[in-house]
Amino acid sequence: MPSPRELERQQAQLAFLASGADLEVGRVEDCPLPPEALAAVDGRSPQVVQAFPGGLTARVYRLRAGGRDWTLKLARRPALVENVDGQTSFLNELQRRADFLRLQVEPGGRERFAAIADTTYGSLRRGLLLSPWIEGRTAAEWDERRLRALFDALAELWLAGLFEWDLCPGNLLDDGRRIRLFDFGYMYRFDPLAEPNPNGWDGPVFHPAERFETRNLFDALLALEAERGAAAALALFRLEKEIALAAYRRLGESLRARGASPRVLGWLGAIADRWAEALAGDLGSLHLAEGWRSHRLDVLDDLSGHTCTPRTLARLAWLRGAARAHHAELSRAGALLWDDAARSQGELLAALDEDEARARAWQVGGAATPP
Repeated sequence: MPSPRELERQQAQLAFLASGADLEVGRVEDCPLPPEALAAVDGRSPQVVQAFPGGLTARVYRLRAGGRDWTLKLARRPALVENVDGQTSFLNELQRRADFLRLQVEPGGRERFAAIADTTYGSLRRGLLLSPWIEGRTAAEWDERRLRALFDALAELWLAGLFEWDLCPGNLLDDGRRIRLFDFGYMYRFDPLAEPNPNGWDGPVFHPAERFETRNLFDALLALEAERGAAAALALFRLEKEIALAAYRRLGESLRARGASPRVLGWLGAIADRWAEALAGDLGSLHLAEGWRSHRLDVLDDLSGHTCTPRTLARLAWLRGAARAHHAELSRAGALLWDDAARSQGELLAALDEDEARARAWQVGGAATPP
């Protein structure tokens, strides 16, 4: 069930859509083609260099016009994600683009938000969003440079009161210097001085490192373990936790200086302390607990939107193996969330079997969409 804060946000977004009002961002005069021509683009248009039709909420094209390349997103109506957040994601993206245009003109704003893609023009009514094309590749493999760049960007977003919910590989780009974020359909506002995320205190499990691990890293760790073994996967997990720990310590200092509430500071500090203890001792137990949380939350998200892929099934296979071999350890660690916490091992395995049946029925192919 959505939290009260989620319901409030969703109702406001639905009301905005129902009003028929437009939302424009950027400058129409900066477009290389008239907005009407951009809105009519399809895979046969002469300006199209590449088409990326696999997006669940928008069709994406690489255009060549006016002497340069562009990214054009055209909203799917309806979106292929069958929940409210999916249906309102294009509106949400335009709202965040407007936020970034304001933040980037503040003193030092261009430097603080260098990881954020620029916006040329967008219109809700026309269902289009145009941005300069970014050269790079999807960020699905992780090393020290990429991880440091990502956590630097996430900290700036956090301090600005912006929470990126969907840090999946298809929404992150590595241009060789920094990680770039370019899709904001699931980025929401919140008060970082008083609450942990846009759901408020109804969902303190959610925070930037969790979102990255859930939507991205643990899927990469599955692939790394299959290719190079468990030791390689654990080494990458250690590196990520070391970088995340340093970022969270700095973040705590910044929040304290800005007058964050004791509850926020205590919550953030407890997360960092748990990581520090595991890094100095039993990292394997933390890896198991964070792995369970990440795979379980990602599966639940896929099921919620009816957007399951073969990766959903791979995550379910990991969950079944962990439930069989480590149920008692997961329970002792408090890693089992919500309804799972009250389930016996047999009940949990039965619930995972039911989830697998639904995931097989709701396969969508799920190709990640390049920028």
